Amino acid sequence: MKTSRSWWMGTRDYLITPATSRQRAHVKRTPRWILLFVSLAAIFLVSAYYLYQPRTTVSAAPCSVFDQGGCTTTYDGDRVVPAKVFTDEETSAHVVIREILNTPPPLSRSPKVAFMFLTPSSLPFEMLWERFFQGHEDKFTVYIHSSRDKPIHSSRYFVGREIRSEKVEWGRISMVDAERRLLAHALLDPDNHQFVLLSESCVPLRTFNYVYHHLMFTNVSYIDSYVDPGPHGSGRYSNRMMPEVRYSDFRKGAQWFSMKRQHAIIVMADSLYYKKFKLYCRPNMDGKNCYSDEHYLQTFFTMIDPEGIAKWSVTHVDWSEGKWHPRSYRASDITYELLKNLTTIDEAIHVTSEGKVHTLSIFLSLSFLSMVLVIDILTTMNRK
Repeated sequence: MKTSRSWWMGTRDYLITPATSRQRAHVKRTPRWILLFVSLAAIFLVSAYYLYQPRTTVSAAPCSVFDQGGCTTTYDGDRVVPAKVFTDEETSAHVVIREILNTPPPLSRSPKVAFMFLTPSSLPFEMLWERFFQGHEDKFTVYIHSSRDKPIHSSRYFVGREIRSEKVEWGRISMVDAERRLLAHALLDPDNHQFVLLSESCVPLRTFNYVYHHLMFTNVSYIDSYVDPGPHGSGRYSNRMMPEVRYSDFRKGAQWFSMKRQHAIIVMADSLYYKKFKLYCRPNMDGKNCYSDEHYLQTFFTMIDPEGIAKWSVTHVDWSEGKWHPRSYRASDITYELLKNLTTIDEAIHVTSEGKVHTLSIFLSLSFLSMVLVIDILTTMNRK
């Protein structure tokens, strides 16, 4: 007998037969205990999935303390869990920092670069720096922090440029205090827009115009900052820095920097994070040797403005010898080929406790111990 097919909205296709041929088919029913067992098993599996699925922490890109919910977000199933709640002191500090970052630097007819020298006594390369500065007197200022002896100057650009100085001990917070002291004096001049920290052994490897234009046309500060997961990096962290500074925030880097004016003002305004490093990042702290000049600014700016810093320094430091101090170039090392090679380096290498991390771009060089040949060679190079 023929059958006819009809469609019911929202259901499957049903086969409909005339009433004369309808017969109730014998259906074998499934036992109830099997249905109950399958239902309970399904409920158990679904519950286990939501209860025991792994939490995922997302920190692929650096973020600032102004991000909502903290810098690291934890996902508990479909629920977003804020990673950090700021204390009242942190909130107050971040308000000040945000206002400074949003305030443009003062207009200046002749913006300058402040060259800040951190030295124990006299500067052995003053005559080299004089050749570097000559003819650009309206574009730079010099500041000298001499922690041990009063410098004897051989260049007119350095005479009378000493600031009030105090004793500096290697690895102690006094090193950071000297940096802040230099920044404070340099900030008194509203025409200073960029601030470069240098040691007595620094020499310029580029012309003044190259350095000046590179700094003036950048919108970032050059602060060496990276994660060293080993004992001489993150291993120096102290839980006493909590809650303001977490283990995941802790960074390391060389102390030499170039800093834009807004960032220099922020360093002056900070007391909250500075105090944490003063108290808990020092030699023999909890059996660890933490050096604040290698961690304070590096961690601080990674927390407050990670997109506002280039995470490498404007100076070249050679740590390839694996010692506490970088390699120093002696008279026998200084050749035209060496200095020419240094000017062509396009990457800085971070030597960590567990390997090397590559970054970019330098234009100054550190740690020359002798003036022999350096002035003549660099002068020749810069003329070419």
